Amino acid sequence: MSNMIRPALSLLVLMTLITGVAYPLVVTGVAQVAFPDQANGSLVRDASGKVSGSSLIAQDFTGDGWFHPRPSAGAFATVSSSASNLSPSNPALATRVFDDARKLLVPDQGPVPLALLTTSGSGLDPHLPPQAVAYQLARVAAARNLPVATLERLMDDHIESPLVGPPVVNVLALNMALEKL
Repeated sequence: MSNMIRPALSLLVLMTLITGVAYPLVVTGVAQVAFPDQANGSLVRDASGKVSGSSLIAQDFTGDGWFHPRPSAGAFATVSSSASNLSPSNPALATRVFDDARKLLVPDQGPVPLALLTTSGSGLDPHLPPQAVAYQLARVAAARNLPVATLERLMDDHIESPLVGPPVVNVLALNMALEKL
């Protein structure tokens, strides 16, 4: 019996050291060298060095003077990040989208962009299509007493073209630039 227990325990200790200690240390070291910003949470800091958020996680901005991200099914909490799991035929989803569209509708500006009404798969997507940001320009300009053209230039400066997919705007970065105006 001890002939079987000793090798089994030795293998258990060895695999624990490899998979529980060595592998995580190697992956962490490679990440810190190759991708230090992402490995440390892609933190965004203000002028004083205080952490304002992460460029990879949406934050809730309220009030007319800010650009708003897309809705979050988990109230922007990373612990409960997920989609709403409501099917398109669910009346609760239809009611929420209809109510949000009514609140966000700007007369003579066309329909509210879908990105401002629907959650992302994670519920934490920090990006919006430029059209969804442009839809908010008049509201933000009026609240801040700024010309719309100034905000259009600011938006244009923050349009990112990812390797795959359409152009997007990071709402946190845009709002931080807006705060500096």
